[in-house]
Amino acid sequence: MKILMPALCAAVFALPLSALAKPSLRDVPQIEDGLFAVALAKEVRDECDSIDGRVFKAIGVLTSLKREANQLGYSDDEIRAYIDSQAEKDRMRAKGEKFLAQNGVSYDNPETFCTFGRAEIAKNSAIGVLLRAK
Repeated sequence: MKILMPALCAAVFALPLSALAKPSLRDVPQIEDGLFAVALAKEVRDECDSIDGRVFKAIGVLTSLKREANQLGYSDDEIRAYIDSQAEKDRMRAKGEKFLAQNGVSYDNPETFCTFGRAEIAKNSAIGVLLRAK
C-alpha cells in the first residue's frame, strides 16, 4: 500500500489538466437532452399557431437543469458561457433542424410543426409536456 499510493498520486498528477476537466455540458446527456427538448418545444410553439408553450413548465425544466449542472460541479459562469455560446446555439439549431426533418417537419409547411407538436403532446414526451394545444 505504501508503494501503491505514491504511484497512484504520481499517475494522477502526471495526467494533463484536460483529462481531469469536466466534460462540456453538451456531453452530459441529461443536460443536453433537457435543453434540446426545451429548444424544440419553443420552435414548435413559434411555428405553429394552434400550439402554445407551457412557459412556466419550461422555466421549471431550465431551473432544474441548472441545479443539476451545479450539482455536477459546473459553476454558474460555466453554465452561462455554454448557454450564451454562439457555436453551441448553432450546433443545437442544426441538431434540431435535422431531428425535425427526420420527423417529417418542414419550415415550408407550418402545419407539419402542428402535426409534430400534437403527436408529441399525445405521447407526453419531453417535448410534448412543454406544449399545449390552444
